[in-house]
Amino acid sequence: MPVLPPDLRKALFQLPQKEKDQLLARLVAQDTILTEQLAYRLLEGPDALETRRAVLRAQVDDPVRGFHQTPNDLLVILRQLQARLAYHAKITEDVYGETELSWRLLANVFRHQPDITARLHGPTQPLLQHLTKRTHEALKQTARLHEDYHVELAETANAVLAALWQSGAAPLAREAGVPRTFDN
Repeated sequence: MPVLPPDLRKALFQLPQKEKDQLLARLVAQDTILTEQLAYRLLEGPDALETRRAVLRAQVDDPVRGFHQTPNDLLVILRQLQARLAYHAKITEDVYGETELSWRLLANVFRHQPDITARLHGPTQPLLQHLTKRTHEALKQTARLHEDYHVELAETANAVLAALWQSGAAPLAREAGVPRTFDN
């Protein structure tokens, strides 16, 4: 991030309050992420985090269940959902929510799409590579959380790991060094 020269900084702080407020509003409006972060922190209130998580939970649960013409259709949906989870964490700083919802998304894929994930062959390889990579990243995210959260996430994490190792992604998981169980 660029640093203001000391002279300009001093002059900026000497501006009248009204001018500073106008400059601040114009600068904040130029950054959409900052605007949404401020709206979340200043306007939505303490219940907003659980509301946002509930909306994401519904999005994570719904599209994975349906029939997908190709494994790539499912892969596109997974990438979009994962991007929404990352954006949620960027806005709310809710690392636990992102991690929990990532595990939920992976569990839903293995639960609702056993036919697509059963074999590793040409059409399913990109999807299974993505699932392996996302599982590995979810393990890293979980490891960065406080140990108390590990207990809450262990059941889902172990279910996902078991499903991953029983699916067509097992050779990819072995190659990536994904463990068979989550030890909290």
